[in-house]
Amino acid sequence: MQVMRGIFVLAARILILSMAGAAVAQTAPPPPAKSPPQGHAVAKIREEAAALQEFVASPLARSFLEAVRLLPEVPPREVFIDRANRRYLSPSEAQALPEAERAKLDSRPLDESFYYNTKYGSPLAYSRALDLLATVEHPRAIKDLAEKKILDFGYGNIGQLRLMAAQLADVVGVDVDTILPSYYGQFDRFFTEAVPMPQLLEIDTIPHPGTIRLVHGRWPADAEAVTKVGGGYDLFISKNTLKRGYVHPEREADPRLLVNLGVSDEQYLAKLHEILNPGGWVMVYNLCPAPAPADKPYIPWADGRCPFSEEAIRAAGFEVLVYDRDDTEAARWMAHLLGWDAGEGGMNLKDDLFVWYTLLHKPVAGAGPAATPK
Repeated sequence: MQVMRGIFVLAARILILSMAGAAVAQTAPPPPAKSPPQGHAVAKIREEAAALQEFVASPLARSFLEAVRLLPEVPPREVFIDRANRRYLSPSEAQALPEAERAKLDSRPLDESFYYNTKYGSPLAYSRALDLLATVEHPRAIKDLAEKKILDFGYGNIGQLRLMAAQLADVVGVDVDTILPSYYGQFDRFFTEAVPMPQLLEIDTIPHPGTIRLVHGRWPADAEAVTKVGGGYDLFISKNTLKRGYVHPEREADPRLLVNLGVSDEQYLAKLHEILNPGGWVMVYNLCPAPAPADKPYIPWADGRCPFSEEAIRAAGFEVLVYDRDDTEAARWMAHLLGWDAGEGGMNLKDDLFVWYTLLHKPVAGAGPAATPK
């Protein structure tokens, strides 16, 4: 249990320390080990998808899993760490520096596993959130992702974005982790324009190719990020980022381990409501370790309840379908199928995995009230 709790801690530190402006040295990838063969990460994701096929209930989630066959193998990429200025650099950015500054950089080769998982684990953990979204009892429930515009807040890695784009969605990921633009931006044009992804679909002529666009910045506190993110979304999804423990910790916590949204709850919710199309959805899905005992340091990422009160959410104009619902039992089975409890040091799912989710809907003007989900 302690080993896997450490994994949760490490993942959370990488995300939150970067959000709080902590030193790059604290969020750097581990020293490189012997690289496994190219294609190993894609093969692993395909094995995971096969294991999850009987777990999910909706065609949407099954299509998400089936899209793994379209994921390409990715060659290793190198990033450089400028510890003095607390930033990451791509090879071209490093090469542009004076020789004396380049000599101070640390190099990190990152392979295909980092490309698809970074430090946050399998992108297929999104399948449960998408399944819940597609099976909610609501007349305007999202049944597929084709031609939907999706914002992933705190996306962390590109795997789930590619899988959603493969279903013909226009996907935007926003994050503050400084390694992402220097790593993904080396060979992908995702940071400057929405890139059609027909190569993922293996179809010559398609009516609407999916796209991916990545935005680096703190949304909605940073004006530039707000402009780049834009609006017109059908789905806002956030996994393991919008946690009450991060935003409104119940006990004293190191500020570097928290998420500072940069705006009030009311301002955040108002902007979230603004960027959604009428009929749009918000899914907040949070997997968490066990909370720390009262005599131990507080673990912000262990409190996965929604950071916003239900009253504030309704005041912002949202319809609340689900608020802080416990999804632990299903998530533990998903985690087992993903192999999180396998091998020496595997996770003790019964004692150290807990899940809450919240599902919101932006009503369509003039539409009647929706059915309450069971």
